[in-house]
Formats: sequence, C-alpha cells, structure tokens
Amino acid sequence: MTEPASVSTTPSPLRGKAGAITMGLVGYLFFVEFVSGVLQGYYVPLISDLVEYLGIRDADFNWFEAAQLLLSALVVPVLAKLGDMIGHKKVLLISTVLTAGASWWLVFADSFWVFLAAWALQGFYVVWLPLEVALIFDRGRRSDTGASQTRRAAGYLVVALEAGAIVGALGGARVFAAFNENVTLTLMIPAIAVTAAFFVILFGVPESTPQPGRRLDTIGFILLTIALLTVTSGLTFLRINGPATWWVYALMVVGLLLLYPFGRWVLKHPDPAIDLRVLRQPSMWPVQLTAGLVGISILGAQAPLSTFAGTDPANGFGLGLDATERSYIIGAYLVAMIIGALLFPVVSRRFTPRLALIAASVTVGLGYLAFLVNNTTAVGVTLNMVVAGIGSGALVAALPAAAAAAAPLGQTGIATGLTNTTKTIGGAFASAVFAVVLVLAAGQAVTETASSLLGYLIVFAICGGAALVAAASLLFVPRLAFGDVAADEALIDAPR
Repeated sequence: MTEPASVSTTPSPLRGKAGAITMGLVGYLFFVEFVSGVLQGYYVPLISDLVEYLGIRDADFNWFEAAQLLLSALVVPVLAKLGDMIGHKKVLLISTVLTAGASWWLVFADSFWVFLAAWALQGFYVVWLPLEVALIFDRGRRSDTGASQTRRAAGYLVVALEAGAIVGALGGARVFAAFNENVTLTLMIPAIAVTAAFFVILFGVPESTPQPGRRLDTIGFILLTIALLTVTSGLTFLRINGPATWWVYALMVVGLLLLYPFGRWVLKHPDPAIDLRVLRQPSMWPVQLTAGLVGISILGAQAPLSTFAGTDPANGFGLGLDATERSYIIGAYLVAMIIGALLFPVVSRRFTPRLALIAASVTVGLGYLAFLVNNTTAVGVTLNMVVAGIGSGALVAALPAAAAAAAPLGQTGIATGLTNTTKTIGGAFASAVFAVVLVLAAGQAVTETASSLLGYLIVFAICGGAALVAAASLLFVPRLAFGDVAADEALIDAPR
C-alpha cells in the first residue's frame, strides 16, 4: 500500500514571503559548503608530497586523520548546542575563524607536531553543515513550508560540498605543479578560501533566533566529551596499533561505561547537553541511528575501496588501477552523491520524506552488496559505487534536515549536530573494524589471495548490511514525519 503524499505537494520557491528561506541565503551558504568540500579534497593528492616535506613516513599521516576525527567528534555537539543558545550564525563565524586560523597555521607548519596540531584544529569545519541546516530551518519556521524548503536547501548544500571536493581533489595537484612544487604557496589556497568564507558569512548570512534563558550544561558536555574521547581514541589506536593490542579494547569499554553517568546526569538536568527524551522519540532515534550506520560506508569504506581497486589482478582479485584511474571511480561516486542530494527532495515531495529516507538507505545497501557478485571489472565497480553514491548523497543532505524537522524549538542545532557526530563515530568504528577484518582474513584463510578477497567481501557486506539495518530502523518513524505539518507540530509540542 502506497503511503499518502506529504501535505505540501506543491513546491514553493525559495524566495518570496518575509522570513522564508531565500536563494540569497542558500547562495551564501552554498559558497561556504563549497569551501568545506575544497578542504576535504584539496590535500588528498598532496599527501605524498606533504610526507616528504615534513620528513615523516607514510604511516605517520594516519595521525593527522585520527586527530581531526577526534576533534570533530568532540566539538560538534558543544558548538551545535551553543548555536541554539546564542545564534547559529555566531557559532558558524567562530568555527570559521578557528578553521581559517588553523589553515594559515598549516601554511607555516614545518614539523610533525606543529602540523598535527594545525591539521586537527582545521577540523572545526565539520560543524558547518549542521549549523547551516539549523540556520536554514530556523529561518524556514516562519513560513508554512519550512521543512520541505530545508530539504531542498540541504540538497543544494551537499551539491556544493561534493563539487568543492571534486574541485579540490583535481586542483590540489595542479596548483602544486603551477607553484613549482612549493608547499607553502600551495597551502595558501585553502587558507584564502576559508578566509573568504568568513566574510561571506559575516555580510551575507542573517542570524537565527536563539531561545532566551538557555544555559550550557557544562558537566553534561564534560561527561560526554570524556566518553567520546575514550571510545574514539580506542578505535583510532585499534586501527593504528592493530588488533593484538589488548588495551585498546579496554579503552573502548571504559568509554561506553562512561555513557551511563552522562545519561543519569542529563535526565535530571533542566536544559541538558543532549535531551535523551527527545532523542528516544520515534521520529528522532532512527535518524541518528541511520547517520551512524551509513557513516560506516560513507567515511569508513573509502580506503578499502581504493586499495581494492589498486590491487594487481595477478593476485586473483582487484582491478590494478593506478591513482589517476582510481580518481575516475571516486569522481563518479561524488557525482552520484550530487544526483542523490538533488533527487531526495523530489522523491520526498512525490511520496513522503520517510519513504525517501528508506529508499536512500536501501540504495546504499544494494550498491555495496552488489560488490559480492560484481567486483571483477572497473565498469562493474563503478556501477556499484554510483548506486551507493546516489543513496549516500541523499542521506548526507536528508539526515540533518530530518533531524531539524523532528527537533523541538531551541534544539535544532544539537539535533543536526548529532547526525554529524554519530556519522563520525560510525566512520571511526568502521575504519578500525575494517582494518582488523582485513588483517584477520589474511591470516586465517587457506591462501593469501582467497584471504584478502574474503576480507574485502566482508567489508562490503558490513557496509551493505548496515545500510539495510538503517532502512529497517526507519520503518519505526511515523508515516508523515519530517513534513511541513510535522515541523509545525514540533513547534507546538516543544517543551517549555
């Protein structure tokens, strides 16, 4: 039986009524998210050159990624909550200043530890998308179609993000060559871009309306930070030190146990760091769970996919593609994400946001499960990635918008921010587990070729299975959740 279409079936333009989401606002944030994409893509082709410039080993670069991952998991909830308290634009500006400062620090960093500190601090950009979606939704509350407008605007922001990633990945190496392989001059480009983003936000983006009488739950955030730091550190050290290191498991168990006192505290607090009562609502917990489960593939599967595509077929599997050829597959995946981000609001309008979320999750699952039977040709692998990319792009845009629509007044920022945090934790979990799976599979199978192929198939199966579990969890969401009427009801039912 087909679900009824959502109440708002006629798309309203992103302009017009006073207080509505305008194309100008979306355009300014489009630029900011484009810069975010550039930051994520620009340094990738330069990794080997940065390793040589700093005089370190290739493996040492893992510490840069780990440090930024840890910082992003820790700062997003706090900054998102501050956005609800003092205004999302103010916190967006603060995070942009910190990102710009770290980007300029990278320009002059010439040692491992200095570069590590600057690289980690540059990770403040991860809060941009949640804050932008929260700011857009706050603006849209003043119109009758805020939720649907937010979905469309979020789709455009993901287009900007992925377009920036493509431009950054393609441009990093070319800028490096144009500057005669001068690292200092090459690293100035992203620093200039982030600086420009600050002024775009300052002069082009209006402030949201914070709720009066709010206060920061300092103890709650300290407890949450310690728990997240312990869990993500354990996952990071598991990936770096290997599965034989016993204490990493103890570290993760301690981190999980620390969530208990955090939960006890926030349930008693009048304005908690994270409102668990809101989080357990059927329109919220499946969204957060989906973000974590899909983070497994979006953030955790990229390295295994790259190494699989680069493996010499003489080993019995793999595609034997060089770096340039692998970049074509990555490019196809990013373009597919753009398509998915643009398709999601269309499908939501034709059916319901709930059905569109389920369809996107199933699409991700099918794309990765297809690797189990279709992994011997570049065309086949690219097709798998395109299918997964369409679903992934839809979810990257949809999940923050869905969380915003489900959140009560005054908790939009923390709700959207949590989708980023859970996605990051899912990615950290996947990176560690996938590294263990590939090592254990190599040591337990009959032959080296079979063992390695088995490990990759397990990775793909985990990604596909996690996405299908996410789709199943979304069945618990009320049928008309995340629509414009649901958003209005969230305003009415907000706790006073």
